[in-house]
Amino acid sequence: MEISIKSFRLISTLEAISFLVLLGIAMPLKYIWHLPQMVQIVGMAHGVLFVLYVGGALYMYKKLKWSIKDLFIVVMCSVLPFGPFYVERKYL
Repeated sequence: MEISIKSFRLISTLEAISFLVLLGIAMPLKYIWHLPQMVQIVGMAHGVLFVLYVGGALYMYKKLKWSIKDLFIVVMCSVLPFGPFYVERKYL
């Protein structure tokens, strides 16, 4: 499957937004107001987007000839709430 930089940017943005929604909206709904349904929905979407992000990062590693250090930083940014936005600015 061919993935372009534009597609990876879209996946990156969606992954970051889903993570922020999960942390900022879904988790408080679950633990403060005892409404776990949002975590199930947003969590699943975020999980799929996370896998797509890591797969896209591996593809971009080869396509853009990143160093192992760059790949490590890009993947580690996926576990930080605003990390993918940094990746879009710095590496794409």
